Amino acid sequence: MPADVFDYRNCFSLDGKVALVTGAAGSLGAEMCRGLAAAGASVLVTDISSEGGEALVKELCGTGAKAEFFQLDVTIESQWEVAIAMAVDRFGGLDAVVNNAGIVPMQFISDIDDDEFRQVQNVNVNGVFLGCKHAVRAMRPGGISGRGGSIINLSSIMGLTGSIAVASYNASKGAVRLLSKSVAVECAQLGFGVRCNSLHPGIIDSDMGDHFLQSLVDLGLAPDMEASKAGFSAAIPAGSPGKPQDIAAGVVYLASDASGYMTGSELVIDGGYNAI
Repeated sequence: MPADVFDYRNCFSLDGKVALVTGAAGSLGAEMCRGLAAAGASVLVTDISSEGGEALVKELCGTGAKAEFFQLDVTIESQWEVAIAMAVDRFGGLDAVVNNAGIVPMQFISDIDDDEFRQVQNVNVNGVFLGCKHAVRAMRPGGISGRGGSIINLSSIMGLTGSIAVASYNASKGAVRLLSKSVAVECAQLGFGVRCNSLHPGIIDSDMGDHFLQSLVDLGLAPDMEASKAGFSAAIPAGSPGKPQDIAAGVVYLASDASGYMTGSELVIDGGYNAI
């Protein structure tokens, strides 16, 4: 094949690649791990919940995939150092880090407790910062993996626009968006071969999506769960919430060579919600 002919058939394959996913025990994170494994990657499944993470690893290994679990609190830097080293040691390198772990407590701005606001920023922003920091250290030339890679930071459509009762979450996901751009520019200009992009899901049929819709009911913004779902579905041009597979497919794309020239960008997967 001539050097200038792109290998379209294999550019989405993750054969030989190694991925680390945080918040992997939730429904969305678990599907990301399934997608990465199905595309050929070895996956280090990480979460603060050992029960859910270990169950997912058992499921993945049952399909023939290579996967292991590490209990990771994304806010603790020393645990990040161990997790990154474990991925490289067990699987031979590190090619993708998916910073997915996050929390979304909902409250009106006038009622948000200062400690709660700080906790959201600690998990959703500092946790992503630490993931980026240690991914870059491992992936850059001279790092313990040293072959470049892709950092995928989970933001949200709520990192692009405001919404009622999620001021702390809006703030955190907006920060993730710009943090991703900073990491992308720095790594590109230093010639590290490390890409960084933010992924922005809309309302997804997932644990977090259900929590968000139920919180609208709890805050008196919708009479019941049925009305909450119907209200948001009506606001989505595609007509319904997305599926975890929709987001997992985006993660596979960003981890693959197919997105090799994409860095510092936002991948919005929201059924058209943010286009209105």
